[in-house]
Amino acid sequence: MLQIAQEIVYFAHINSNHIMKIINFAETNSILNQYVAEIRDVQVQSDRLRFRRNIERIGEIMAYEMSKDFAYSQKNIQTPLGIAPVQTPDNQLVLSTILRAGLPFHQGFLSYFDGAENAFVSAYRKYKDTLKFDIHIEYIASPRIDGKTLIITDPMLATGSSMELSYQAMLTKGHPAEIHVASIIASRQAVEHIAETLPEDKTTIWCAAIDPEINEHSYIVPGLGDAGDLAFGEKE
Repeated sequence: MLQIAQEIVYFAHINSNHIMKIINFAETNSILNQYVAEIRDVQVQSDRLRFRRNIERIGEIMAYEMSKDFAYSQKNIQTPLGIAPVQTPDNQLVLSTILRAGLPFHQGFLSYFDGAENAFVSAYRKYKDTLKFDIHIEYIASPRIDGKTLIITDPMLATGSSMELSYQAMLTKGHPAEIHVASIIASRQAVEHIAETLPEDKTTIWCAAIDPEINEHSYIVPGLGDAGDLAFGEKE
């Protein structure tokens, strides 16, 4: 696989002291783009199994690229014939996801970060009318995160409010050493919101694609629709 993360065009939220790294995988050529194309395609979306598996695949590729930013040290591994020195990561990972749409994406990361601790946050929109809503956090299950690498996954970042509140909920479990926000499709507005609300000195945002806008219902355009419904069926 190409060294994707090193070739991506970055843009950053900057203050006088820090730069937040924001990675848009759509700016490079890789097989990840094929999976993004399929989950967007209305002709393919009706196959829920394929939709979920493509979400997982994107998570797997993103986890691989993210792992390049971890801290590594040499370990001496005993083989049947001798000692093999191997560089392996040292990060203590906590993999957090926002229910329910985030579950297939979470599984993609967990397939690569098989030793990670796991956290789950329930965030949902409570509508005041057809256009106005508040974000509510209803449930959190998490280990302590002090000094660890926190990865928060959410396949769709429309406004960024759910991610902000989920991060605030995670802070009740401690303060991480570094933060990775992972999304498949984000709006530019959401990316800018996260860059303004999460710590700039220790946060990286990873997106498979960044779309230009959200509509009056706060759905990403062109986006892909409701990721949770496409993965698991429509909710009442």
